[in-house]
Amino acid sequence: MPSTIRIQYYRSAIGRSWRQKAIVKGLGLTKLNQVVVRPDNPGFRGMVAKIPHLIRIVSADVVSGAPARAQAGGGAGRPRP
Repeated sequence: MPSTIRIQYYRSAIGRSWRQKAIVKGLGLTKLNQVVVRPDNPGFRGMVAKIPHLIRIVSADVVSGAPARAQAGGGAGRPRP
């Protein structure tokens, strides 16, 4: 069975170049937070590498709705109540 990757479209392509918009469309992404499954081959990996600021590779946990990682409470600013 060929390996696959899950790609999530999490940041808009508005204001990006036409090339980046074409890559998003070529991956089959049309809506924010949409997850698509694509074959894990050099062609799709190259497309993903061109727009890492717009998409992310996710695990099966994110698709099912379970949190992928715990949120850290650190950072600048005052602590939340």
